[in-house]
Amino acid sequence: MTLMRSMEQLGMKALRSVDPEVSHGLAIKALQLGLAHAPGTITSPRLRSSLAGLDLPNPVGIAAGFDKNATALKGLSVSGFGFAEVGAATPRAQPGNPKPRLFRLMEDKAAINRFGFNNDGMEAIAKRLANRPAQGVIGLNLGANKDSNDRAADFAKVLAHCGAHLDFATVNVSSPNTEKLRDLQGKAALSALLAGVMQTRDKLARKIPVFLKIAPDLSDGELSEIAEVAIESGVDAVIATNTTLSRDGVLNPQKSEAGGLSGKPLFEKSTRVLARLSQLTDGELPLIGVGGVSSAEDAYAKICAGASAVQVYTALVFGGFSLGEDIVRGLDALLERDGFANVADAIGTKRGDWL
Repeated sequence: MTLMRSMEQLGMKALRSVDPEVSHGLAIKALQLGLAHAPGTITSPRLRSSLAGLDLPNPVGIAAGFDKNATALKGLSVSGFGFAEVGAATPRAQPGNPKPRLFRLMEDKAAINRFGFNNDGMEAIAKRLANRPAQGVIGLNLGANKDSNDRAADFAKVLAHCGAHLDFATVNVSSPNTEKLRDLQGKAALSALLAGVMQTRDKLARKIPVFLKIAPDLSDGELSEIAEVAIESGVDAVIATNTTLSRDGVLNPQKSEAGGLSGKPLFEKSTRVLARLSQLTDGELPLIGVGGVSSAEDAYAKICAGASAVQVYTALVFGGFSLGEDIVRGLDALLERDGFANVADAIGTKRGDWL
């Protein structure tokens, strides 16, 4: 084990002994100071990917929510991940929900959060994005203010303000922590919202890809409608999925806490939604698999279920930042083992196993 890995393990042990939200803040500070694991770009001919026109060195990204305020962009750019998504950002700064609002479920390798889009607001975040490192693919998760009179318009507003500094943007209507936000996933509401966002995107000097992030707690009928709207609206990819309200299989007594559950218990549920969405869209839309990815095998399973790329977040709480490198290199080895010349050749090859 390298000295850096040994130090990381000691640091992770210390971080897990303090309040989860404090621990999260310290992890961000470590990235800002260059103290986190930083392997640089990791790639190979098998890992190089194209996602909605974006050239990725590898298809493993870090999900939104880790760097909410785009304060650790330099550290993220050398973290080994193929891309990173920051935010969510709302038009105005907001404190989010009262604390405590993050709960670490150790035995479940899971977390529950009810942050409520706490962030510094689009103006502060746009200034940081304007000074981002030249290397790396960076996207922003778009959100709406809790007290907004027009939440649908908020998404377009953030995109208009920050879009010049982004490689992609994600419409997040799937967080369970802002009251009635998920109502925007309904067919009519989602169509209108996405129309406004796409019109705004088309006015940008550089037309960046727009992704849609959906919840895992959708009926098959609701999922079918979302697939239809996503294709009709012209979004460039769908991220499946956000956190869940379900507590199936969770052991920790804190499972009764309100909020979205992420981590290992979400893996199967989110992968089944991913596979079904892959079937419904029949290759017309790239999909990004999120939810419970904690190993190279998990990432590979998402890809074989229909994902063009995957994202990681909660597993870093338990495995440290070096886990990202382990997943990327392990995925490369799995692709080589199974004779795939490129990750694109593996997409959807075992989708039927999840349907």
